[in-house]
Amino acid sequence: MSVISEENVRGENLFKDISADDEDWLPTEMESMCMNCHLNGTTRLLLTKIPFFKEIIVSSFSCDNCSWSNTEIQSAGRIQDQGVCYTLKVRTKQDLNREVVKADSATTRIPELDFEIPPFTQKGALSTIEGLLDRAAAGLEQEQPIRRETDPEVAEKIDRFIRKLRELKEVEDEFTLVIEDPSGNSFVENPMAPQKDEALTVSHFKRTAQHDMQLGLRADDDFEDEEPAGNDIDAMRDEVLAFNTNCPECNAPASTNMKLIQIPHFKEVIIMATNCDSCGHRTNEVKSGGATEQMGTKITLHITDISDMTRDVLKSETCNIAIPELEFELGMGAVSGKFTTLEGLLMDIKDLVVSKNPFICGDSGMTDRVEKLNAFGDKLDKVMAGEMDVHIVLDDPTGNSYMQNVYAPDPDPEITTEKYTRTFEQNEDLGLNDMKTEGYQEDK
Repeated sequence: MSVISEENVRGENLFKDISADDEDWLPTEMESMCMNCHLNGTTRLLLTKIPFFKEIIVSSFSCDNCSWSNTEIQSAGRIQDQGVCYTLKVRTKQDLNREVVKADSATTRIPELDFEIPPFTQKGALSTIEGLLDRAAAGLEQEQPIRRETDPEVAEKIDRFIRKLRELKEVEDEFTLVIEDPSGNSFVENPMAPQKDEALTVSHFKRTAQHDMQLGLRADDDFEDEEPAGNDIDAMRDEVLAFNTNCPECNAPASTNMKLIQIPHFKEVIIMATNCDSCGHRTNEVKSGGATEQMGTKITLHITDISDMTRDVLKSETCNIAIPELEFELGMGAVSGKFTTLEGLLMDIKDLVVSKNPFICGDSGMTDRVEKLNAFGDKLDKVMAGEMDVHIVLDDPTGNSYMQNVYAPDPDPEITTEKYTRTFEQNEDLGLNDMKTEGYQEDK
């Protein structure tokens, strides 16, 4: 790499002989020090424009003393307002010839190989898909002679991975190339431009505070004063948020993942899942992503076929469940909020009432009670097998539960949905009677 001051690269006199109307832009040459032999070599800079993209500076260095050379690119424009992510499905060898501008701030990934090139580990490059693969393989090969002497096992694994990288160039199987650049200055060619390329997906995203710090757009002190990007509702829709918690079974440190999703023909909900690496305990829970509805909702499904067991069900933590034919009712809070199928919900009810009921286990179980609950479990099995004609009632005073309509957007003949006004007792249970959302500052 040559040593050139930033003033020379970005100075106003660098391209003084090149006007915006010139069709043939000429390179600018300057003398600079070679980082290989520390003698003087020549750096050539060319301002050029990529069709359907923007202007870039191509830098090429060569040294006549040691014959060392290298090339790199820099964006000739500013950092964009949003980051950009290119996802390309490489299906043919022609796709390997697509031009690529990879800025030094870009992250390159090949999910099929679980391979990633982190940002700022390579200089910006103007190349092709094939060139990126060759460059990645060459980078991995650099220290291989030393590894073969010091750690042959690791060297053998890297050799196998390099072979996999080179095999991608044969395109025997489709693979995915992802280039994500928070600066917005990377680019993957669309050979069918201005028409849409079905193999190429381009998306833009809002930079996080960490991205701005990496790009030098803010200082470390500014990071503490700004609200985290995770609080942005648009960013939450596209990413899985994680936070530390304790396992409810063994109290060991664990991680809880949280995702905001949209249920078709209903509303947004938050799915939370906890997995403990210490004891293997796993749990998931669903929370409403919106406000409490003005009215409660009562959903009644008439089970007529075993296919009804595959219906999606969202049961909030405030929902009551009833099966009139079995004289069964389950109050709110007995089963946590869940997004599952009807069969999964019935299985949870059976586990709660029969399989994992502590009052029918061991010496504490009375014979007649055990027989009644086992008989109830047998009836639930028949319901799940489609052998009993029953109704499932979801009564949610907050209106945040849902039963899938398989005929949507047309009405479902087997589902009846009723809206009702909550009673004072229901509002009291939900804590709504004492909740004041308007004019609360006037009481201070």
